[in-house]
Amino acid sequence: MGIFIVFLFCLSIVFSLLHLFHCLPWFRGQKEGIKQILEKEKGISILVPCYNEQGIIETSIKSMKSLSYSKFEVIYINDGSNDKTMNLFHKFLKLKPCSKSALRKLSHMKVENFYQSKLYPNIYVIDKKNGGKADSLNAGIEYSSQSLIVTLDADTILTEQALSIVNSTFEDKDVVAAGGMVHVLQTKTSNPLRDLSLLHTNMLVRVQMLDFLKAFYITKVSLARFRALAIISGAFGIFTKQALVDVGGYRTTIGEDIDITLRIHRYVSGQKKKKIVFVPEAVCYTELPENWKDFIKQRIRWQKAFIDCFIHFRSFFWKTFFTKPVSFFYIAESFLVGTVGTYITTGIFVINSTLNPPTLSPYYIFTYLSYIFLFSLTYDLVAIGMGKHYGFTFQKKDRYRLFITIIFDIFVYRFVTLYIVMYGSIAYFFNKDWNKVARTGRNYQTDSKSAA
Repeated sequence: MGIFIVFLFCLSIVFSLLHLFHCLPWFRGQKEGIKQILEKEKGISILVPCYNEQGIIETSIKSMKSLSYSKFEVIYINDGSNDKTMNLFHKFLKLKPCSKSALRKLSHMKVENFYQSKLYPNIYVIDKKNGGKADSLNAGIEYSSQSLIVTLDADTILTEQALSIVNSTFEDKDVVAAGGMVHVLQTKTSNPLRDLSLLHTNMLVRVQMLDFLKAFYITKVSLARFRALAIISGAFGIFTKQALVDVGGYRTTIGEDIDITLRIHRYVSGQKKKKIVFVPEAVCYTELPENWKDFIKQRIRWQKAFIDCFIHFRSFFWKTFFTKPVSFFYIAESFLVGTVGTYITTGIFVINSTLNPPTLSPYYIFTYLSYIFLFSLTYDLVAIGMGKHYGFTFQKKDRYRLFITIIFDIFVYRFVTLYIVMYGSIAYFFNKDWNKVARTGRNYQTDSKSAA
């Protein structure tokens, strides 16, 4: 057991250092970098599942109207909402019934009506019975008419050049799926492609912002270069329509974004050239929880999704553990180090502090805390630096807030996430509810005061 613990500890250091260095520009692939904006536009269908989204619909529609891309359609899927979501669609879009044939290859709940906007002919609304997010996306795929599918959460706002960069990314015929960069909507400024602001955010939003910088600019960049990207964020995912149809669409599960990414990995596993990429230059903003209750609900759901996919894809993982990077990293890093290691580390600390307190010498505690501090501080600073490399900077007046956020991240937030991993992994076997997070209802197009 002692050898196994030392092995996990060493493995955690190795993976941390690996991503820390591998995300740096020196290891950039030949085809990475700012995408050339092409004159010829591919057709893009944007799918936006909506269940009780009355607080964000107006913001979403305004953002769609401002996109600098011509060949795209937007399909909102009203998934049996019981609030005013459908009424607001009628109000802001002036809907009229529209006849359109479905593909009839993916299963989903019954579609009650299909509408087209009188004001914006490229915007459609599907009104269907409630079936969940995966079911909604399948319905959207069925009614989409373009070769590329972009999936967005209702609270996601695309930046002006996002679709143009997606367009150039899929010039590479080997790309079957991609993920875009997701920033925190509460940090959005009037210059969304350069600046991030912490001025009107609370501590929880700030530390989540920092978490996203690490997750996307360090971990996702590194994993994508290894061809091991296991999660395309549901907030901004891009797929070829044919690939989605070939894999049977989305599975109704608690974590449809991880699931569809892994299904496509399995789909292309026998095709050496096909790939899933991360496109940090294609940027969107999405709203994150502003209170601890919603935050914990969201993160526990994410951990449940991870466990669900580990079980569902276990056969694929073990068969391809030594041949596919995605399987290796999912099992060795995410499961062994990220989940199993959390239980072991916490268990040892609790047992020693309870049964044998003298073993927790000041030297041991100091060494452990120093390790946490140095690694966490390095990760935070590199993430901020990588954000700057991709063009995103903080204002000078945010420096103090950023410093306090880093301290909070190191000494508080990381231990909260340990609890979430442990609780969510066990809770999956007893409760697989989605636990939808409430929207703030803030109008981000005009409101400069981002968060509480």
